[in-house]
Amino acid sequence: MDAATAGIEVLYSAAEIAERVTALAAAIAHDLGPELLLVAVLKGSFVFAADLLRALHFAGLQPEVDFMTLSSYGSGTESSGRVKIGRDVEDNVGGRRVLLVDDILESGRTLAFAKALLEERGAMVKVCVLLDKPVAGSRAVRADYVGFLCPDRFVVGYGLDYAHRYRELPYIGAFAPPPGAS
Repeated sequence: MDAATAGIEVLYSAAEIAERVTALAAAIAHDLGPELLLVAVLKGSFVFAADLLRALHFAGLQPEVDFMTLSSYGSGTESSGRVKIGRDVEDNVGGRRVLLVDDILESGRTLAFAKALLEERGAMVKVCVLLDKPVAGSRAVRADYVGFLCPDRFVVGYGLDYAHRYRELPYIGAFAPPPGAS
């Protein structure tokens, strides 16, 4: 570990993540079958979605892929509660099996919005998240496939970031942002 990552405690190693992604792909292939559209929620899920896409290939599927960019934060650090679409899917999802992929599930508001939008367009949607981080209160959506349960800590790596940094880490680690940082 170098000076830039010295304050990060590894929670899930690259090997553990790879093993879990393979297991998720096997379960998804078994449950959903060959005709699948994977929709990755950007930016955080891009590393997980790419690895999952390859694992689905090795599990015998030839999924198509599309992307959505959603935001409920705007320029602040607290959710506005209103989800905005930055980039919508380009594919017609009507009558399709869609696997909605995201990096982390906390309150679920953004994922619930995306799932409802795709279902309104006629898709059968299942949700897959790398991390499920239980929060107090009710959830807006439930994940059908979960990589890992996440402790109540701030996490970075494997696509997850802090101030646009640490996405490149091959593992997921707990990180304590500096005091007063937003």
